[in-house]
Amino acid sequence: MDFSALNEALAFKSYDQIADICDTLMLQVASEGVAFHDEWPYAIHLLGHIYINDINSARFLWKKIPLAVKESQPEVSAVWKIGQRLWLKDYGGVHEAIREFNWSPQTQGMVAAFSELYTKRMFELLLSAYSTISIQDTALFLGMNEDDATNYALQQGWTVDPASRMLTVKKQAVATEQKLDHSKLQRLTEYVFHLEH
Repeated sequence: MDFSALNEALAFKSYDQIADICDTLMLQVASEGVAFHDEWPYAIHLLGHIYINDINSARFLWKKIPLAVKESQPEVSAVWKIGQRLWLKDYGGVHEAIREFNWSPQTQGMVAAFSELYTKRMFELLLSAYSTISIQDTALFLGMNEDDATNYALQQGWTVDPASRMLTVKKQAVATEQKLDHSKLQRLTEYVFHLEH
């Protein structure tokens, strides 16, 4: 089996391409009738779907993984534990699942990159959903202790009230500048014309 495209994507840290590469390889190998389950990098494949926030595809992949592989490769189950936490929207549990397993060198970089990306996603969620939030809840969402979460928020321009232990969210300025492109306007006109006639 030729995993050169996958290895190249891992080497260049192109983690957002991993799921597509693995899906394509799996279809190719399956169509050739080759037995691949024992040597397939299921942990990487699952992580690829989780990295791009495609939990449905990760869930379906998990269902296709043979039971023998799930039992013999604890890292695959550990990756799926992250997927389960995401599926249940257990934000703090995602960070716990990441920290409680000793990842192999092959997956360690991708897990670290996902952890960083997930922290940024959670911070953006907090940014859009809250005007004030407790330090404790911020720490839970970001998967950090309270001091680290407070420092992280302060670096992003938030303010802290030590008496109430609340953080005040600093909303980012939204740039709403939109350039009108004549080709887009032409396509829209043609589309509306087509619908009316």
